Amino acid sequence: MTDIHGRPATELSDEELEEQGAQAHATRNWVFLHGSAEQFARHTTRMLELEREYLRRHPKRTWQGSGGAGGDRTVTADAWRETVLGIIEQLTMMLKRPDPHHDGLPDTADPVRAFLRRIADGGGRLHKLEAHQAAREVGLDRASVADLYKAHPPLISTEGHDRVLTEAGRAHLTADPA
Repeated sequence: MTDIHGRPATELSDEELEEQGAQAHATRNWVFLHGSAEQFARHTTRMLELEREYLRRHPKRTWQGSGGAGGDRTVTADAWRETVLGIIEQLTMMLKRPDPHHDGLPDTADPVRAFLRRIADGGGRLHKLEAHQAAREVGLDRASVADLYKAHPPLISTEGHDRVLTEAGRAHLTADPA
């Protein structure tokens, strides 16, 4: 995903178009779960560009071009309407992005404390994807998160897919930040 824009889809060979389309769909889940908002927007733009070009070149290979099994244009229009409304809803929700763990008082002076607070607020554990997102939101880079596992004693640990606040992590939260 180094150059998500790449060459314009109209300039790709049929083979390149299919390969890049397959790659875009294969990486969608990763970008959705781990990518930044900018990466997700760029990925979506590129994926839609590739799909549009594929439809232009091969209109009969997809349900969009064939109109479905019955060829009913109303069904096709309804499917497109549902698809477009779903995309609009998804993008609208991304713009709102409510943060249920955020109390309105960001602790920008100490991102470690803010990150540990997020885990504590989650009952002392967060799924690894939620913890990854929380670290990013408080401005804690991956190396700094890794240091929390390696601290003596560790401030967080892993239990399966969860990231767990240790007793040392709880003590760090209650210690005077000064």
